[in-house]
Amino acid sequence: MRIITISRQFGSGGRELGKRLADILGFDYYDREIVSTIAQSMGMDANFVENTLDRHGWQSVPITYRHSFHAATVMNSPQTAILLEQRKVLEKIAEAGRDCIIVGRNADVILQAYHPLSIYVCADKEAKIQRCLARAEQDEALSRRQIEQNMHRIDRNRAAICEMIGGRKWGDPVTYDLTVNTTSLEIKALAPAVADFAVRF
Repeated sequence: MRIITISRQFGSGGRELGKRLADILGFDYYDREIVSTIAQSMGMDANFVENTLDRHGWQSVPITYRHSFHAATVMNSPQTAILLEQRKVLEKIAEAGRDCIIVGRNADVILQAYHPLSIYVCADKEAKIQRCLARAEQDEALSRRQIEQNMHRIDRNRAAICEMIGGRKWGDPVTYDLTVNTTSLEIKALAPAVADFAVRF
């Protein structure tokens, strides 16, 4: 069994890379399916779950997630409950024993015991803005400023959750097996090279 985890900066194309790798390698692919499973098991709306995981201010959680089990106020928060359920879902995926690719959700930290190939996808700001503009739905019509604000907020929250869960600095290259900079690369052309690395790793 091989598990590949993909952590990514907002707008860097990590989701697209994950999908293309799954197609090339024939691996199962998990991304928003994880959110849907959490929502179903907790009886919550999937949009609420995704919004809580990706966008809410995690600075409001006063004690680190790793040591929060002794704090009733933290344990009873929706953020912590959803994070705990996320861990359960990820562990079930790993325990199934199938080759898979998991995008986001701090899977690289949560599933350390399974020794996944951890990939970090990044790009410079302008490349991320252009990718977001090119892929925006017609009814979104976000401005460059709005995209920049989304990038900052979502990546800040991803970093905060990573620190709470594993005590690691999100995006630190030494904590990943492979860092992929998509700034000047077409992901469609890049994916086969990453897939080749993955099977040789």
